[in-house]
Amino acid sequence: MPQIYGKYIDKIPGIHEFLALKFYPTSQKVRQRWKTSGLSANFMADYFATFYPGGENENGINVQAEIKSAVSFIANELLENAMKFSDDSTLFPTSITLHSDENQILFIATNSLSKERMEQFKLYLEKLTNSDPYELYIETIERNAMEDTNSSGLGFLTMINDYAAELGWKFETKEIHGKQVHYVITSVKINFRGRG
Repeated sequence: MPQIYGKYIDKIPGIHEFLALKFYPTSQKVRQRWKTSGLSANFMADYFATFYPGGENENGINVQAEIKSAVSFIANELLENAMKFSDDSTLFPTSITLHSDENQILFIATNSLSKERMEQFKLYLEKLTNSDPYELYIETIERNAMEDTNSSGLGFLTMINDYAAELGWKFETKEIHGKQVHYVITSVKINFRGRG
């Protein structure tokens, strides 16, 4: 049975415009490709920015530039996490899909996880979804400054605090080629109407 955390959204009614990228485990493991996620994120940002008009809104914000920046940041964070933490022992692909209309963008990222990593991630999500996002952001920055760590934990918090994103996660397990595969689907929705 799937487990849901946060505000998980799997689709927005009426949105038909989407772009999807899939990365299959091959001779070069998905986890070894995570450093190139910025290239894919920038491609998605450039692609989606063309659907939004240039120029400034009533508050002097360049809407197209804002959307491009948001898509690039969020897609990069989602791809980095999905690739870095995927379980390469499975044949499960890592993917990201963006759905869009004139007011909102929905990101859906999917990746496999080892059982141990899945349980660690659920513990983190318990804290994230039950804390004040701004306070947790400050606490995380302070902790990272005190410790010399590579796992900053700021990506999801930045999405919430800087982009007013709605985040959700769905954990599932299925059998693929006789092996139990654990995977997570991460959804991130951002709205552009009334922003700025």
